[in-house]
Amino acid sequence: MALLILLVLIGTPIVEIAVFIEVGDRVGLWPTVGGILATAAIGMAIIRIQGFTVLSRAQENLQAERFPALEIFDGVCLVLAGAMLITPGFVTDTFGFLLLIVPLRRLAARGAWSYASRRGFNAPPNRGTGTVHGTTVIDGEFQEVPDDPEMQDADNSTDRLQLPDQTVVRNDDP
Repeated sequence: MALLILLVLIGTPIVEIAVFIEVGDRVGLWPTVGGILATAAIGMAIIRIQGFTVLSRAQENLQAERFPALEIFDGVCLVLAGAMLITPGFVTDTFGFLLLIVPLRRLAARGAWSYASRRGFNAPPNRGTGTVHGTTVIDGEFQEVPDDPEMQDADNSTDRLQLPDQTVVRNDDP
């Protein structure tokens, strides 16, 4: 893995320089520089729009007590796309723009989820479902009541829990 990262870090600038030379030779210096600046500006505008959309979806999921896994993945993809679009070069801009295409991100998300599942990673449980890893969750309030009122300030090892009369048991299982 370290070798792959090293090859990418060394290979990317070499490929970008070669592409700069070819594009500059075909269209000239200033159109090449203008193209680099234009792709960065257009990419940042798209990232801003998509970023607000992803943030809005994440907030909706959090309000509905759902874990925003897809939104987190989209956010990571947008950060990577932004880094690639800011980096001068046509190759990195191409990969950055590919990360801005939502269907390609969904395909990447499925691939990442498949890879993570094979590695033994499980999804976090959704809050409010009533079960966590097969155990029933009881949502309610409690009040500590000592066995002996005189022992209230003494050793609390004999305390017991008493649920109030308005105890709500939430079990949303179908």
